[in-house]
Amino acid sequence: MLLTHMRDCLDRILEYTNAERSRFDASRLVQDAVIRNLQTLAESSQRLSSEIKATEPQIPWRELAGFRNVIVHGYLGVDLGAVWLVVEQDLPALSEAVNRMVTHLGPQG
Repeated sequence: MLLTHMRDCLDRILEYTNAERSRFDASRLVQDAVIRNLQTLAESSQRLSSEIKATEPQIPWRELAGFRNVIVHGYLGVDLGAVWLVVEQDLPALSEAVNRMVTHLGPQG
């Protein structure tokens, strides 16, 4: 269930942005939706067992959890540029990892 939920968050972020910075920058609604899905994604990742996370050791699981804390607690406001960098640079690898995990472990994770 957690992996399926993570997959859904990743799919929504791609749907909302179409991987285009201009689409993200142009709409506060899209920004809010992306931030909310990143928050949910990070929260779900924290609930994965250590054994499941160990199947994808190249994913920076602790940093993902830390990013969730920044979003939730709004330390110094949310930097939209940093959010976009996460979407652009980090989510493709995470998406591939989640897909592999679903394939090997099933959607329940």
